[in-house]
Amino acid sequence: MIAWTIYLTFGGGVLVLVLPRAFARWVALFATIAGLALGAVVFVGTPIVDLAHFTTIVRVPWVPVLGMNYHLALDGISLTMVLVTGISAVSTVLFSWDVEHRQNEFFFWLLLVLAGCYGVFLSADLFLLFVFYELVIVPKYFLIAIFGSTNKEYGAMKLTLYSFFGGMFVFVGILVAYVTGGSLDLNQLSQFEFSSQLQSWAFPVLFLGFAVLAGIWPLHTWAPTGHVAAPTAGSMLLAGIVMKLGSYAGLRVAMNLFPQGFQMWSKWIAVLAVIGIVYAAAVALRQRDLKFVIGYSSVSHMGFVLLGFATANALGVSGAVLQMFSHGVIAALLFAVAGRMIYRRTHTRELDALSGMNLSHAMPFAAFTFVVAAAASMGIPGFSGFAAEITILIGTWKTYPIAVWIAGAGIVLVAAFTLRALKQSFFGEKAVQGEVTKDTTLDREEFNPITIPEKIGACMLMLTTVAIGLYPKLLLDRIMPAVETMRFLK
Repeated sequence: MIAWTIYLTFGGGVLVLVLPRAFARWVALFATIAGLALGAVVFVGTPIVDLAHFTTIVRVPWVPVLGMNYHLALDGISLTMVLVTGISAVSTVLFSWDVEHRQNEFFFWLLLVLAGCYGVFLSADLFLLFVFYELVIVPKYFLIAIFGSTNKEYGAMKLTLYSFFGGMFVFVGILVAYVTGGSLDLNQLSQFEFSSQLQSWAFPVLFLGFAVLAGIWPLHTWAPTGHVAAPTAGSMLLAGIVMKLGSYAGLRVAMNLFPQGFQMWSKWIAVLAVIGIVYAAAVALRQRDLKFVIGYSSVSHMGFVLLGFATANALGVSGAVLQMFSHGVIAALLFAVAGRMIYRRTHTRELDALSGMNLSHAMPFAAFTFVVAAAASMGIPGFSGFAAEITILIGTWKTYPIAVWIAGAGIVLVAAFTLRALKQSFFGEKAVQGEVTKDTTLDREEFNPITIPEKIGACMLMLTTVAIGLYPKLLLDRIMPAVETMRFLK
């Protein structure tokens, strides 16, 4: 049943192109709601014990002479990622409800990105996973280059070049696994014993290729640039879902196929993760553009995912998967407020300009939403960010206790730049008459009320982060058994 998330989303994209413009947003909304509903039904209806193993749901011969199959499978990890994709997808369409410019084309590219993401999370054939992985790059480029804002062509091209650069390493790693293991089936390859010598170099090649898309330091610079250049929907999908493709594939493919190679390199992954957490948080503290602040925040939070992977224990890795879900929701919410609620009405994202607008009175719902998103991003107890980060840090303490202290400094910096952005965006001191320049003059007529679709989208994301924050067991019960079956655990 869950395979239909791919088909319905692809089908919705095709329908958007052929139907009149008036139907575009409705088709996109129904397609994304259908994907979320399917994910929710499978999430509720599948026994937890059945989610411990990567179980085949569809297997059809594709290119038999090369051993390629259209092979989809499901476990607790992939189901969690499908669910967050569905939640983010529906909210993204709602926040794009009043897009007017080339509307059919906009929703076509958006749905194509989503279909590719569903495909990656469900693929159990290496080549099929690579096809879906690369498929996401093309609509990503057009979504930013056509509908973006600040340096959109540069941002789109930089993101695409980095993605293809990582894809080159991924292709080499897949080729090595196929030639050596004699199969493209992930379940079969995970049982194959690759030589230690091969794993020592094949693992870093494959993992690095995927980690580029996950925003690993120092190959992270495409992320803030891409986030700022993208339209609101593009930023929400890029930070919320697309960055997770790299981390998910790194876990599912590189770490699980080459466990000895992972053990050899796990310390270096931890080092790069900790540097990414602290460095990106420090850079975010110096940014003046709200979207750049959130963009570097995403890189810092993805560092926690990589740190969780490096622990090589069930608790740390499960926390990393939970962080992927949590950050998918929180990042989407932050970009929705910054790009849609604020920028659309004030035509600026500069914190100095926003600080004189007294936005908490002009847009109280947006202020409330940003407070919730900021609290979740800082890891305040009661939100999903806390549940994910505390799980990762406990797992990290068992393996790399020093890394916990350094990551703690990153958490302090996250709180610092988040509170700074919150204060200047909504709770800054009202500018004295004559002190506001022409470029930052407040035009009250631009402050249209927050629309119903925007409120629904924001409430979806806020309720999700609160629900998982209060009851993380809901996801961890499904994630941890799947993690425990993987070969790389110490």
